[in-house]
Amino acid sequence: MSVELVKNSQKYRNILIGLIILLGLIIFRYTRPYMSGFLGAATLYILVVDQHRYLIQKLNFKKGLSAILIVLIVLIFILIPLTGIAFLVIDTFSSITIDPEVILGQINDFINSLEAKLGFNIFTPENLSALPRAGTNILQILGNSIYSFIINVVVILFVLYYMLYSNEEFEKAITEILPFKDENKEILIDETKLIIQANAIGIPLMAILQGLFAYMGYLLFGVNSALLYAILTAFATILPLVGTMIIWVPLGIGLLIGGDLVNGIGLIIYGLFIIGGVDNVARFLLQKKLADIHPLITVFGVLIGIPIFGFWGVIFGPLLLSLFILFFNMYRHEYVPGSKAEARVTTRLKAKKMKIPGYNPAKTKKKQKKNEVQSE
Repeated sequence: MSVELVKNSQKYRNILIGLIILLGLIIFRYTRPYMSGFLGAATLYILVVDQHRYLIQKLNFKKGLSAILIVLIVLIFILIPLTGIAFLVIDTFSSITIDPEVILGQINDFINSLEAKLGFNIFTPENLSALPRAGTNILQILGNSIYSFIINVVVILFVLYYMLYSNEEFEKAITEILPFKDENKEILIDETKLIIQANAIGIPLMAILQGLFAYMGYLLFGVNSALLYAILTAFATILPLVGTMIIWVPLGIGLLIGGDLVNGIGLIIYGLFIIGGVDNVARFLLQKKLADIHPLITVFGVLIGIPIFGFWGVIFGPLLLSLFILFFNMYRHEYVPGSKAEARVTTRLKAKKMKIPGYNPAKTKKKQKKNEVQSE
């Protein structure tokens, strides 16, 4: 091939890449509100694609029928319950009337009695004046979120159906465009599946467990609308650092302000040792059972993911951070002589034992060492 043909081919390739990037940015800009739907479909695809293959290969289902059946199961057992819970929360909050004068009066009475005992000022009414407005702001945020959630549920159903229907072509296309050698492609796909499964399965299970223990505590200590606050506590498990404390701490303080010192102190102690203890134990046990991801990756991943991806940022935030670390480890493993890094982020036993053609860390390291000795 002549030099001229090579230059033209390279030029056309660069132009094509530029057009793909340009059109991709335009499409991304106008599909940004539905990005949660695409990400949700991708998450659910990872969870149900094996069942889809089983129906086709073992039970001889048609691709379209299998995809429709899987989508209906997802709708009935996952999406409809999530939507129902969201509507319950919104409906309950919308029926709550907030009287700023009553709230400030109760808070002031409690603060005044506390200041009289301590002998110095803690808060002023000016500092507390913003608290009643918080309820209205939260209601508005929840309303916008539920509208976006419903729209994205529809997007999830359509996208998931077509991903399942064309799953072989879809996976082949993804594999083709990955700029890695074959063993690193397999590692990347395996790691991505493990991380998504760890968050998509582990977090809901942990939330259910947290919600159950919180519900028992709220009933025990006489909290009104115990079921609602238990649901909110379950959702709060996705928040890093503070977690469920944003629910049971205000509830305990509210009981103290209302003069119920026994239940107020009891709820705070229960939250610290029972709800908080279940949170800590369940979080690490579930994560280690599914995939052992470093806690800092989960914490900072959620902090990064929620502002970018919304609700699905709980899953894709840690995934984004994990991919960054995975690529960094891949570079160290392949190109840094003498590096002991493995091209992995998760450390689940199953992942360690998985055999990938062409990937033998021990053999690779020995080969590198032998080459270094020969070069000397």
